Amino acid sequence: MGITLAQAQTALEAAHQKAVEMNVKMNIAVVDAGANLVAFIRMDDAWLGSLDISIKKAKTARFFDMPTGAIGGLSQPGGSLFGIEHSNGGLITFPGGIPIKGDGGLVMGAIGVSGSTVEDDHAVAEAGVQAIEGK
Repeated sequence: MGITLAQAQTALEAAHQKAVEMNVKMNIAVVDAGANLVAFIRMDDAWLGSLDISIKKAKTARFFDMPTGAIGGLSQPGGSLFGIEHSNGGLITFPGGIPIKGDGGLVMGAIGVSGSTVEDDHAVAEAGVQAIEGK
């Protein structure tokens, strides 16, 4: 089953709270199992350029059911997925996108975060995932 709106909102709220705690301004996107946007927030003064990046991170994580940072490691020159970021209308292959799994370990959606360092983006995305998977 895909992520529900209520679950997506729970992930957004947790990620937003983490961003506030870290004092970073983020764009946060949640997509469903079909990689369709379900919920999104743009914090006040978050970079406009990060809006599209956050959505693409979420889609990338869902398309390949792995964190975007892991894909980045495989897409370096000489890597088995070199050039993959040019597929699917453009992918993001650095940290900040993470699949969200439901009961039974099936991927039900993904979260993507952009607006700070990739380390911060990943930490905020992880908070959103834990709000769903940690229950």
